[in-house]
Amino acid sequence: MRPTHQRGTADTQRRIGVWLLATAGLVYIMVLVGGITRLTRSGLSIVDWDPVVGTLPPLSEQSWEDTFAAYRDSPEFNLVNNGMTLGEFKSIFWWEYTHRLLGRVIGLVLLLPFGVLLFRGRLSRWAATRIAGLIVLLGLEGLLGWFMVASGLVHEPRVSQYRLAAHLLTATAILGATLWVAWDLLETREVRRSDAMRLERQRGFGVIALIVMMLGSGALVAGTRAGNGFNTFPLMNGRLVPHDLLTMGPSWTNFTENLVTVQFQHRVLAVVVALTIPAFALARLRAHRSRGMTVAALGLVVLVAAQFVLGILTLVNHVPVALGSLHQGGGLLVFALTLFVVHQCRYSAGGESSVDGHDGAGHVAGVVGSEKDDHLCDLVGVGEPLHGDGLVG
Repeated sequence: MRPTHQRGTADTQRRIGVWLLATAGLVYIMVLVGGITRLTRSGLSIVDWDPVVGTLPPLSEQSWEDTFAAYRDSPEFNLVNNGMTLGEFKSIFWWEYTHRLLGRVIGLVLLLPFGVLLFRGRLSRWAATRIAGLIVLLGLEGLLGWFMVASGLVHEPRVSQYRLAAHLLTATAILGATLWVAWDLLETREVRRSDAMRLERQRGFGVIALIVMMLGSGALVAGTRAGNGFNTFPLMNGRLVPHDLLTMGPSWTNFTENLVTVQFQHRVLAVVVALTIPAFALARLRAHRSRGMTVAALGLVVLVAAQFVLGILTLVNHVPVALGSLHQGGGLLVFALTLFVVHQCRYSAGGESSVDGHDGAGHVAGVVGSEKDDHLCDLVGVGEPLHGDGLVG
């Protein structure tokens, strides 16, 4: 393959990687806005779901009156906000509207460039299938969002904590998958498959699993509003291990519906994560893998400590909007930075060649390129072996 052709392919790869990093940034902002929407109790302000017509907000006084009239028929207005004025309604409407609009924007940011690149033959099969998977995940997330909201429009003005957790964890999966694909595209070194590095990755994904469990438990705390009670730390009602942890039946419902257990398990997971991540990060520092991993591992230790303190402040101050939003955002940053450290575990320092025997040009050509590049990659089998671990492996 001619050097000029390789250079053009590398440029395309870098641009697609930057595009996906920007998309991940939008996903992160959307989750933050979703958290604020939840904390301000704005999520039930729009009582219908129209992906096309609903893109436009009310543009006239009559449109506002009609939108407000629909809200006045909801359980939340009748049971909680029956004294609300139109002006007060607008303040909660805009949070939910912005959250939904960001979801639509992210869909267009992914879909339109994807269609253009696919039409022009600038995506390999590896890149096309992964970006298509992100688009499918985003569509599923939109459906889950409405499924969640609908649960609060029937009898009680409170969304299901199960659906809320599914909504948050799907958003976390979208964020993680988008970052992982972007990092793959921006990486110039070759994937190594030594036993020691494979063990590092396995441990790293174990830490990721702990973080995801903690995020899910945080969603249960938000969904049940368990954070509104026991606003002391480390004791709960004067005890390290509170009473009434397992008083509901069947027993498994205690972990998702018992407010005492829901908050207690979030505390326990936070402590486990706060102890596990520094140990994992310090082990990666000793590996001297790369400057990027060193900076990320050090940053991860600082971030986890700050997140732990922020969680305590959020609790003891009865979950104010600002602290609650920062706490959720910090949790996602811990997830993203840990994922980056795990991603770096796939590479050796100094750009050494892969044990698979492929060179750097083959890695570039196997990810993105012109239509001819893709045909050549298919013939020589470059693309698939370098990414045999899958999207996040």
